[in-house]
Amino acid sequence: MNKDAILVWFRNDLRVRDNEILWQALAKADRVVPVYIFDPRHYKVLENGMHKTGLIRARFILESVQDLRRSFRALGADLLVLTGYPEEILPVLAERYQVKEVYHHREVAKEETHLSTLVEEALWKKRLNLRHFIGHTLYHKEDLPFPIKDIPDAFATFRKKIERETAIRPSVQTPAKVEVPVDLEDSEIPTLEALGFSADLVNVAASPFKGGETEGLKHLEALLAGNDRQMAEPLGSEDGSALSPWIALGCLSVHTVYHAVKQHEDKGLPKKKAAAIITGLLWRDYFRFMFKKHGNKFFLTKGFSKEAPSYELVQEALFEQWKRGDTGDPFVDAAMNQLNTIGFIPQTARTLVAHYLVNDLNISHISGAAYFEDKLIDYNPASNYGNWAHIAGVGSSVKDNGVRDIRKLQHLLNAQGEYVKRWSGAQFSLTS
Repeated sequence: MNKDAILVWFRNDLRVRDNEILWQALAKADRVVPVYIFDPRHYKVLENGMHKTGLIRARFILESVQDLRRSFRALGADLLVLTGYPEEILPVLAERYQVKEVYHHREVAKEETHLSTLVEEALWKKRLNLRHFIGHTLYHKEDLPFPIKDIPDAFATFRKKIERETAIRPSVQTPAKVEVPVDLEDSEIPTLEALGFSADLVNVAASPFKGGETEGLKHLEALLAGNDRQMAEPLGSEDGSALSPWIALGCLSVHTVYHAVKQHEDKGLPKKKAAAIITGLLWRDYFRFMFKKHGNKFFLTKGFSKEAPSYELVQEALFEQWKRGDTGDPFVDAAMNQLNTIGFIPQTARTLVAHYLVNDLNISHISGAAYFEDKLIDYNPASNYGNWAHIAGVGSSVKDNGVRDIRKLQHLLNAQGEYVKRWSGAQFSLTS
C-alpha cells in the first residue's frame, strides 16, 4: 500500500530541475506519482480549420515528454504517460495509488483554468485536494508589492515597482533520487499519428528546435558561453537567445534562466543581450499577471478599448495569403515562411506580420493570434494574445499600444539583408 504518496500532474513544467511542485512533493511524501496526460482536446482541429496545437509544437511537446521520462528514469523513477481527459484519469490514478494529494501548476487563461476546475471538482468527490502552485513567473504572486487587482496596467510602472520592491526567489533544489510506487504501471508515449496528424505531414515537418529539459539546458549553456550564434543568427533572434520554446513548455525554469544570466553578464555575456533576455522575462510575467487580473479581456476583439476595431468581416483570401507568406511584402513573407517551417519567428518579425495583418489587410488580430496558437512552438496564451492586443492598439498597457516605426523594425530584423534572403519563398534553407 502506498499511502504516503503525492501525485504530481505535469502540464507546462516539463523538467526535474528547479521544479517547485516536484521538490515540494518529495519533501512531504515518501513517494511521488509523476503523470503527464495528452488531452485530445488540445490536438483537435477547430472550426476555423486551424489546429489547437500544430504539428511542429506537438512534436516539440512529444520530445519534451520523452526527455522528462528519461530524466525520471535516471533518478530511479519513471513518468506515467496517458492519453485522455485529466478530470477522468487523475481521480482513478489517485485512488489506485492511494495518494494523499495532487499537485499541479495553475495556469491563467480561461481554458487552462477551467480544466483545473474540472480536475479539482472530480478529485473533491474522492475527498482529495488539488493543490495549486504558481510557478511560471519570475516574480512570485505572493511577493508582489500589490494585490492582483491593483497591479499597474502600464508595463513601465509594473516593471519599476516590482524591480524596486520585490526580490526574485532562488531556484529550488534538484532531486538526487525519486521514489515512485513499486507497482507503477507501464505506459507508452503516443506518436504524432496517434495525436491525429497524418503520416505525410509528420514526415515533412522540420525544425532546428528539439524539445526537452536536456536540450534547453544545452542551449542556455551555449548562450552563456557565447556559442549560440549557430542557432540564433539564422533565426534572426534579435536578443540572441531563442530560449522561449523551452521556457514556454517549462523545460527551462524562468528562475534558472534569470539567475544564470545575472551570474554571467559580467563574465562574457554582453550586458545588452542580458538586459534583452531579462526584459523578455518581465514582459512574460506582466502578461500572465494581466490575465490573472483581467480574465478574458484579451480574447475580446475590443480588448481594453471602448469600441472594437472596425475589421473587414470577410477577408478569407487575404488571410490565406498572409498565412502562406504570399503577400508580396518581403519581410512579412519571409517571416511567415520561417514560422510555417520551424514554428518560430523572433519578436520583431511577430510585430511586423501582426501589424501587416491588422493595418494593411484590416483582418482581426484575434484571427492572427489563433494562427500563432497553431504554429508557434513557444506559444502560451498570455504572451500571445497579450502581444497581439497591443499591436492592434487594444492592449492593457496603453503606452505600448500600436506600432510606431515599421522601417526601424524592418532594419532591425534584416540589417544585413540576410533574414529576408534566407527565409524568402522556396529559396530558404535551415543550413545555408
